[in-house]
Amino acid sequence: MLTIARELADKIIAHAWADHPDEACGVIAGPLGSDRPERFVPMENAERSPTFYRFDSVEQLKVWREMDDRDEEPVVIYHSHTSTEAYPSRTDVSYAAEPNAHYVLVSTADPDDVQFRSFRIVDGVITEEPVEIVG
Repeated sequence: MLTIARELADKIIAHAWADHPDEACGVIAGPLGSDRPERFVPMENAERSPTFYRFDSVEQLKVWREMDDRDEEPVVIYHSHTSTEAYPSRTDVSYAAEPNAHYVLVSTADPDDVQFRSFRIVDGVITEEPVEIVG
């Protein structure tokens, strides 16, 4: 289960809308081994695409080094889908390299029904998990 503060969920959704019609992406860092998402880190979609996202490699290295320096890890890795449901694509699964992360997807396909879903992706296997938004 992903437990996340309403403020952080709202920031992910706001980022998704700000980058729409392109996919938005980023991470929420938290203390190593805590499974607590705490620090919102929006990132640039290097692809600037409505159907695909990729972290900029220089920015990703900087963010991951910063997390290492702060004894953090990526608790949540998020991105948006702009015209499809919030479910991992084959490409999303192929890029899922953090087995302990919650992969959050937000769909901005329907402005009246924004989907916010979380998945674990380990060894190519997708498992949807409940999301509890607190606060």
